[in-house]
Parts: sequence; C-alpha cells; structure tokens
Amino acid sequence: MQEPSPAHASSPASSGAIPPTLTEDGFLNGRLRILQPEKGYRAGIDAVFLAASVPCAPGDKVFEAGMGTGVAALCLAHRVPGVQITGVEVAARYAMLAEENARRNECGAGVKVIHADIKDALRRDVAHMPAAGSFAHAFANPPYFEDGRSTPSPVALKAGAHNFSPEDLDLWIKAMHAMLESKGTATLIYRAEALSKVLSLFEGRFGDIVIAPLFPRHGLAATRIIVQGVKGSRAPVQLLPGLVLHGDDGKFSSVAEAVLREGAAWPVR
Repeated sequence: MQEPSPAHASSPASSGAIPPTLTEDGFLNGRLRILQPEKGYRAGIDAVFLAASVPCAPGDKVFEAGMGTGVAALCLAHRVPGVQITGVEVAARYAMLAEENARRNECGAGVKVIHADIKDALRRDVAHMPAAGSFAHAFANPPYFEDGRSTPSPVALKAGAHNFSPEDLDLWIKAMHAMLESKGTATLIYRAEALSKVLSLFEGRFGDIVIAPLFPRHGLAATRIIVQGVKGSRAPVQLLPGLVLHGDDGKFSSVAEAVLREGAAWPVR
C-alpha cells in the first residue's frame, strides 16, 4: 500500500548535501523529512498506520524488527515524545539512512539503530543486541511478497526486501516475541491474504490477538491487516471493524487523514 498520500510526498533531492540517488520525502504533512533511495524499497503509508497502532506511552522501550529508513519509528517518536525505540536493520545503506533521518528530525536521542540480521535477536551471545525480554512493545512492517509468488525487482535492495519466505516471517515474529517482556505487545502490518499464516505464527506465542483490516474503499476487500497480540495472554482472537481508507470521492477518510497528516493514534485495542 505505497500510494501517494498526504503523509508521503516525494521530490528529487536537489540540495548539494543530498546525493542524487536519494529523495527527500515528506511524511505527516511534512512534519518529518525522510531520506530514501530513489530506487529500491521505499516506505509508504503502511509504515504510518503501523506506527499509529502501537499502544505505547512516553518512556516505554519499543523494538522494531526491520527498520528500513526509519519511517515507522520516526512517526511513532513524533506521536509519543520520550519513547525509546531500538530498531534492527540488516541492509547497511538503510541502517545508515535510518540514523541520518533520526538526526535530521531531531529524534536521535530516542531512536537507536542496530545494523544486524534480525536472527541475531534470538542469540544470547551477541553483545550488540539488547537483552531478551527488555521491551514493552515490538512492531514490524515485514516485506510482503513471498518467494516464487512475485517477479523479482531488478533493484537488488528492493528485491531483497520483497522476496520474503514464510520462514522469514516466522523468524521476525520469533524475534519480536523474544525481545518482549511479559504482557508486552507485538504489532505487525501485512498483506490481508496472508492472515492465516500470520495467525498461525502468533498463536502459541501471543494471546488477546486483535485483527484490524485496512480497506481501500467501501465494498472492497481488505488489502492490509494490522495484527496485534499480547505476550503471555490467553484471551481469544478479536476481529475489528477496521478502517476504510478512501471515500467514494477518492479522498482519504477523516480517520485516515488524521493518521496521515497529523500523526494521530489509531488504537486497535
């Protein structure tokens, strides 16, 4: 769901300080200015809605699996002052951009970027990874095309981000579970057609699971889902009404506008 929106306006980077291979993109109606590769994986409104749904409070410690250029983390930091976010990103270029974007948006003190493979979060002998069980919340916007089900991108970084197997998704969810303290929440945005796969990986690790669909318009099937669970809970699954993004006139709904323009919360519990 990487469509143009009030949250995300791209323009070629023209400043001498910004390489021509990058663009400077505005999120939250320009409140955040984000450097992203001109070619390759680029964050869109999925990251903004994910950040809006994380139920954290000032001072909470939050873990992000697969940080990319830091869009979701910075949207969350903008909404919740004082939150402490640690993100893991395997691609060196994206990790460097996430650090730079945190500095450019004056969030450097609250956002820490670790350049590492997410599987290292499951190891206890890696010094640069945070301790297991040390976060109140975890979130992720995993790549959403599975190997063999889409045409690989000719851009290596984008292909790596989008070619994502069920085993990789399992690894990301395991890592979030490992990083969370008891009763911590894990929040994931993913493609709606993979709901059964996501639920199978959440169940047994998380309870009190809520499913919030994102519908493009009234009468159309959901294209994305936000799934959120609580570590150690045994409460049942709930399916929420979700959010319709666009009205019949093609404009964003008032709730979507509040999230995308103002950085408002979209609570799912």
